[in-house]
Amino acid sequence: MKERLEGKAIVVVGAGTGIGAATVRRLCLEGARVCAADINLDAAAAVAEEMVAEGREAFAVHVDIAEEASVREAFAGAMGGLGRLDGVHVNAADLRTIFADSDALDVDLGVFDRTIAVNLRGHLLCTRQALPALRKSGGGAIVYTSSDAGDAGEPERPSYAMSKSALNALVRHVASRWGKEGITANAVAPGFVMTPEMIAGGQVPEPWIAHCLQGVHSTRLGKVEDIAAMVALLLSEDGRWVNGQVIHVNGGAFYR
Repeated sequence: MKERLEGKAIVVVGAGTGIGAATVRRLCLEGARVCAADINLDAAAAVAEEMVAEGREAFAVHVDIAEEASVREAFAGAMGGLGRLDGVHVNAADLRTIFADSDALDVDLGVFDRTIAVNLRGHLLCTRQALPALRKSGGGAIVYTSSDAGDAGEPERPSYAMSKSALNALVRHVASRWGKEGITANAVAPGFVMTPEMIAGGQVPEPWIAHCLQGVHSTRLGKVEDIAAMVALLLSEDGRWVNGQVIHVNGGAFYR
């Protein structure tokens, strides 16, 4: 694999499982030095240790992006290990709330508040820590994980959809405010992605998989590696002229 990220110092937030873990692996294989941050430190450490065993540079820190002090400490730890910052992938989410995110009339406000705290406020907190370090490095890239839900109307998940739509606005703000300083901000918006955890745990019934497959213009559903590949591009020099965009990686399920 071409090491187009050789020597780049990158933080992946939400790196313990799924898309985040796949992104750590992809970035390391492309030559980046990676700090894997997650609320589950053991999971993030396992991913980092896997990469170290393959001769790559990676380490883990704990972060709860809903807590400002935790985000500050995580980025301080990341900078201590990396020495500089060239890119960030903010991927964290609390998926425990998503199945209780019913509709605008009935959703519990606790579910709404938690969703906003992680998916929006937490991403802003990460942005506030990332930007000064990126500016000090002379520029760099931030990639957020958004969702098709931020643009497509759905009869459920209003809290989730609102948080992702607002996140897309943050992308455009950062791109327009700091683009002239060499900073790019973009988001990947995954469609239905089968994570290794979902597959191993049998979390998704076969009829639902078949239903989702009918909704994409592709021969298969998404894999975490599909998303990681786009993140890697956006963090590399190949993505330097992409700024302020929400890129839907969804097998053609939704066109924008």
